[in-house]
Amino acid sequence: MAARNAPTDAAAPAPAAAAPAAPKLSAPARALQKLGLDSPIALALHLPLRYEDETRLTAVRDARPGETVQVEGHIQHCKVELRPRRQLVATLEDNAGDELVLRFVNFYPSHQKTLAAGQRVRVRGELRSGFWGREMVHPTFKAVQDDAPLADALTPVYPAAAQLPQTYLRKAVAAGLSRAALHEVLPPGTVPKGLPPLREALNFLHHPPPGTPLSTLEDHSHPAWQRLKFEELLAQQLSQMQSRRERARLAAPRLVARSGALRDQLLATLPWGLTGAQQRVVDEITADLAGGQPMHRLLQGDVGAGKTVVAALAACVAIDAGWQCALMAPTEILAEQHFAKLLQWLQPLGVKVAWLTGSRKGKARREALAQLASGEAALAVGTHAVIQDDVQFARLGLAVVDEQHRFGVAQRLALRRKLQGAEEADGAPGPALEPHLLMMSATPIPRTLAMTYYADLEVSTIDELPPGRTPIVTKVFAESRREEVIARIRDEVAKGRQVYWVCPLIEESEAEATPDSGGGGWGGKPLSELSNATETHQTLSEALPGVQVGLIHGRLPPAEKAAVMGAFSAGQTAVLVATTVIEVGVDVPNASLMVIEHAERFGLAQLHQLRGRVGRGAVASVCVLLFSTPLSETGKQRLKAMAETTDGFEIARRDLEIRGPGEFMGARQSGDALLRFADLAQDGALLAQARTLAPQLLDRHTAAASAQVARWLGAKAEFLKA
Repeated sequence: MAARNAPTDAAAPAPAAAAPAAPKLSAPARALQKLGLDSPIALALHLPLRYEDETRLTAVRDARPGETVQVEGHIQHCKVELRPRRQLVATLEDNAGDELVLRFVNFYPSHQKTLAAGQRVRVRGELRSGFWGREMVHPTFKAVQDDAPLADALTPVYPAAAQLPQTYLRKAVAAGLSRAALHEVLPPGTVPKGLPPLREALNFLHHPPPGTPLSTLEDHSHPAWQRLKFEELLAQQLSQMQSRRERARLAAPRLVARSGALRDQLLATLPWGLTGAQQRVVDEITADLAGGQPMHRLLQGDVGAGKTVVAALAACVAIDAGWQCALMAPTEILAEQHFAKLLQWLQPLGVKVAWLTGSRKGKARREALAQLASGEAALAVGTHAVIQDDVQFARLGLAVVDEQHRFGVAQRLALRRKLQGAEEADGAPGPALEPHLLMMSATPIPRTLAMTYYADLEVSTIDELPPGRTPIVTKVFAESRREEVIARIRDEVAKGRQVYWVCPLIEESEAEATPDSGGGGWGGKPLSELSNATETHQTLSEALPGVQVGLIHGRLPPAEKAAVMGAFSAGQTAVLVATTVIEVGVDVPNASLMVIEHAERFGLAQLHQLRGRVGRGAVASVCVLLFSTPLSETGKQRLKAMAETTDGFEIARRDLEIRGPGEFMGARQSGDALLRFADLAQDGALLAQARTLAPQLLDRHTAAASAQVARWLGAKAEFLKA
């Protein structure tokens, strides 16, 4: 390329000298950048994981086995021993003449140099009673001069990465802390009593003085920790309340259904009546749609509570008022379930429904796009394909996002931006209109989470299941009882029932690359040992001769997925082996048994969703959770919660305690968890104080409120509006 663009005229000026190359960063500096520690404030907020007490020395004779202590003395001798294995062994003698053996299985020439006979060293580690007396294995150590001063604060140990030594990181953090702009932005009297100034709090957390109770640092109950949590929660509340106020100033189409029109027609055709809870949330949504401000409502309800029909009634209101509606779901299977239901309900009423997914291409896609652009199609149903650039709506007034936490935050923001700029239905000039937004979730939101991440939302809750649903019995079995479970499958199939068997992996080759869908790691068992869907399908096919066993997973082409699900829904397939692709949306009332293999590997909310695929009819249903050993403490908590309750709100509360808010927010997909320091399970009192203070700051101290949000959230504030 450079040769083609070189000047050919001999009289042309000589090219300018090349800019000097940027200095090459050292490995530790590159590691700092990778951790995002590229500014003074980022370094100041990089808090220690734990602390080491290097402020005092302990005599060897006073140290007790099992204690972590720091001792000092001269090295008497140091040698490499070859038996029972190659190791470096040094003997230290303290000032009282007592000896301590230092043992290193992994060592370098620098170890031998520092621990040479005659050197004075300071070592820190766990004291043990060894065969040859008191010893430490792999202690930390450094050479010191006589009367070298001790540390005057606890030594921080920071979260780090490969090629980032603690000594380098400590110096970087100290430099960042000294340069960071940590002036007080909150007006006097607004910080809760007993909490220190921000700079004082951070200085304390990075360098706690001797005698500080480590328990208050480890459980984050110290006032210095409380100050950081309060600052963060206040910024989050300010951001949410700003978003709510900004939305209140926007205009939205007034969607008012005519009396006796489409919504009433749909209700008349349904073979069942709405529950009291459904009717209540329909009234709440209808009132929002009729207002002149954009609806921003979360519709939550447990698995099988009847959210889809509520969304359909909301769509009827929008369509009846002359506007279009879009429904977006995270997976093609779930989107197709919605499409089938809405087509069944609305097509007889004269509503044109367009189907948009990534797999729909060619003429069928072009026709769907044309119908939406012209307004012929009043309702679009699909996956993320609904927000692609080539999708244009004539008059989009309402968007429904199902399982909203399954979408990346950036995707939800893209949907909102696509919907902006609608015009009045009659073409009359007026203010730019925002669409109404209804988000649905079968993962109920715990109260503390609703008060924080969803503080700018109105929340409607369907807390009543439709009549005729039977409770699901949950049983927890070790994997050694697989044969009993297969025998139960034979019994269910003989009765004409259907069965799900869910596995975490598709096939053996996927084992090394598959992450834990539950957010907790695969635990102690190698991935290659976990049962996989293809192998289980073969095993069950052999164990159940004459029984049709199907297989579905995310790698199947869409047409094959549809065929497999169609056969299961029609009752032609008795047993369906699946990955978590069937987690949401699949509705087969005849399915009475759900088996989840390696259940300890799944997240609690995901287990609850999978369990909800059975118990959707009048048949008594069972969910069997098969677990493998060793079972981690987190795994035990998950299985215990599943066995004890089928209440989605209680499940959500326990899930928040176990895993934090990341999964509810789709935080993995947005890059970072939106709360670094506060713990919603423990910091309810601070949250309440922040909620009380936030509107006062917005009303009386606007500049301080903006500075608070900018300092703590920055660009992440936009994610809170998704």
